[in-house]
Amino acid sequence: MCVEQMTEADWPAVEAIYREGIATGHATFATAPPNSWATWSAGKINVCSLVARAGDQVIGWAAVSPTSARACYAGVAEHSVYITAAARGTGVGALLMTELIRVTEAAGIWMLQSSIFPENGASRRLHARCGFREVGVRERIALMTYGPLEGRWRDTILLERRSATVGT
Repeated sequence: MCVEQMTEADWPAVEAIYREGIATGHATFATAPPNSWATWSAGKINVCSLVARAGDQVIGWAAVSPTSARACYAGVAEHSVYITAAARGTGVGALLMTELIRVTEAAGIWMLQSSIFPENGASRRLHARCGFREVGVRERIALMTYGPLEGRWRDTILLERRSATVGT
C-alpha cells in the first residue's frame, strides 16, 4: 500500500468510495457525492487531499476543507477519511491518517477536526489512536434525509487534534 496526493484521475474511485460510505448511513449527512471533480476540489485544500493505493487501485481517501474564511482560522481544517468496504480493517485508515497529519502540518494546519456519528465505532477508534480527542456531542445537529435512518435527528461527536509542532 502507498499514499499519494489525490489527482483528478482519482475522482471516479474517490466518488465510488464516497458512495459506499454514504450508503452505510453512518458516514455523512450528504446524500450523494459532488457531481464533478471541479465541484469536489473547489471546496478542498487540494495539496492535502490523499489517496491510498493497493497496486493501481484506490482503496481509500482523505481530504480537508477550510473551516472558515477568517484569517485567524487559517490553520483549522475539517477532514474526512473514507475506506472502500473491501479494505476496511486492514490498516489503510491509519496509513491515510498518519500521512494526512504530516501533509496538513507541512501546509501550516494546526488543528484538524471532524464530526462523526456515534455509531461509527471504527472511525472513533481510528481517531483516538491518531491523537484526536472527543470534544463533545452535538445533539440532534441535523435531520437524516435518506436511508434506514431517514427522518431521524442525528447526533455527531466533534473530534479534534491539535498539532504539537504547528502554531505552537
